[in-house]
This record gives sequence, structure tokens and C-alpha cells, in this order.
Amino acid sequence: MSTYRATDLEQYAATLLAAGGFAAPHAEKTASVLVWANARGAESHGVLRIPRYLEMVEQGRINPVAEPAVVRREGAISILEADRAPGGSSMSMAMEEAVRNAFASGIGWCSARNISHAGAIGYYALEAARQDCIGIVMTASGPLMAYHGSAVAGVSTNPLAIAAPGRDRPLLLDMSTSTVALGKILAARDAGVAIPEGWGLDADGRPTTDPNAVSTVTPLGGPKGSGLSLMVEVLSSILVSNPVIAAILDGEEARMNGAAIAIRLSAFGAPEAFRDEVERVADRIRALPRSPGTDHILMPGERGFTMAEKRIREGIPMAAGTERRLARLAERLGVEIPKPLENPPPSGADTN
Repeated sequence: MSTYRATDLEQYAATLLAAGGFAAPHAEKTASVLVWANARGAESHGVLRIPRYLEMVEQGRINPVAEPAVVRREGAISILEADRAPGGSSMSMAMEEAVRNAFASGIGWCSARNISHAGAIGYYALEAARQDCIGIVMTASGPLMAYHGSAVAGVSTNPLAIAAPGRDRPLLLDMSTSTVALGKILAARDAGVAIPEGWGLDADGRPTTDPNAVSTVTPLGGPKGSGLSLMVEVLSSILVSNPVIAAILDGEEARMNGAAIAIRLSAFGAPEAFRDEVERVADRIRALPRSPGTDHILMPGERGFTMAEKRIREGIPMAAGTERRLARLAERLGVEIPKPLENPPPSGADTN
């Protein structure tokens, strides 16, 4: 496993994407989102996605030069037509629009229609938190996950993220509705390690620990995860007359959708008082008696913030499988491969 400076890795990612057809703004935003995930230890949503993104360009599933635009505004609600643009650019634009609406009306909602994979969606929720808003983000895609009781994919791993400003750091919940995100299984493949029981099913609907045999991922908490995924589809897709799940199950073509919501703190009271109370509840929970084997009680997003600070300072590790795939892509596209750091300190990579 090699380790790279965050700035070098982000430049490498942007150059690969641009060489694969991404317009410069899309390449830069996508690289930022991917390396943000790597820095936080979410390899599943990091640069390992680049080969697949460029494959999707070749398949016509991503329009790398699209120009997303808001096509409807009504009060605090907007609809952004992404035209299959890279998901990073689409969802950043959607949150920017949601925040604009929130500053006008107290709350803002922007539905992003026909996006592509948006990566780790906590990135966009934090864009709202940096502007004294609570940020809520969700995205909906095609069947990847078993609906509770089924043996094949019937819903997606539709993620949900919520960011709430705090005094020092925000609280950031960023979760998949599956037991784990599909990207964690991809990361396990790249790392050459088995996955825990309960993460996935093979083509026959049987549990497997072989990441290469996974055909369907499992829902988080059984009916809870699959029910939440279905409601994200309702809020992100059906609400904007752009259904995904039913369309694909009926053999039709469909695109991804997303929703960005911003809630302005000052519409409810003093932002500083809100931040203080967020910090107070976090402090009280951290002070609770710990269960055996628990060294620290962590708040949502805390582990990621801590790891990002360390990796930005010491370097970001890359699994050997990911490194090889990106190197092959770089050679094909004529992109210079950055040099890894020599003798970097261990950074605690998470490949699960």
C-alpha cells in the first residue's frame, strides 16, 4: 500500500478525469469529492471509482461536459436538471441552490434530476453546515440491494447524510441504507480481503464473504434499511416525476436523482446558541459510561474528521489494487503518475 500527498492525489484524480473527457470544472469538483472521501478513510467512495466513472462516460451514462441548470423555482423549492452530469458537480450545485433558497425562505430544497454517481454525500451536507445551515442530502439509484425478504436486488443502497453545525466540528451522519455501501465491497476486492458475513448475497441469493461473488448487498437492519431506501426513492425520484426503481424493474432506462435540503439556523433562533447546544449534547454523550472494550464514544463524523486531519498531514494510503488500476488507466490516457511518499507514517487505512 503506497501513500500520497492529498494535493498530489487530487491533481492525479482531476487529470485522469479530464483525460477521460470530463470538462475541467467537473474533473476538479469530482476529484475534490473523491479525495475528501479518501482522506476520511472512506476508500469505498474515493479514487477507486475513477475507472468506473470513465467507463460510464464511454457507455453514455455520464455526460462529462453537461451544464446542469435550474429549470424550475417555486418558493423555497427548486428543480435542477443535471443532464447526466458528474454527480459531484450536480449535487454541489443543488446544495448551493438549496442554501440560496434557505437564506430567502428559512428552508430550501433542490431536487437534482438525472445526475450520476455523487460519491460520499456528506461532502454536500457539509457545504450547508459551513453556511450556518443544517444540511440534508439523499440520492437514489437503481436496484443494488435486496428488499427485506427478497433474494435479489429490488431497491438501492440510497444514502442519507445530515450535517449540523457545532462549535468546533459539525455533527455529520453519512450512511448507506445497506449494511455497507457497495463501494466497501469494491474496496475489499481491491485490497484482496474477505468481507464480513451479512454484507452481501451471491447470484443464488446465498450469503457470501467473497467480495468477488457478491451480486446483491443486504439492507441495514432488514426492513428498516429497505424501507428507508424506498422512501428515499419516493422523495428523490418519484417526487420529481423521474422514477428509478419501478422503471428499471420494468425493463426501462432510468437515471439517478438527488435531493439537497438546507435549513437556516437563524430562522429558528441564534446560530451560536444552536452550536453550543450541539456541543453540549455531544459532550454529555461522550461522558456516558463506556461499554467494555470501548476507548472513546464517537459522535457522527468524528472518526472521519480526525482521520482526515491526520491524512492531510501525513499522506493518504491507496490499496495496491486501486493503485494498479489507476496506473493502467494513466498509461492508457498518457497521464503522469505521481510519486508516492517515501517511508510515510502509518495512516490507519480502512479497507472494509
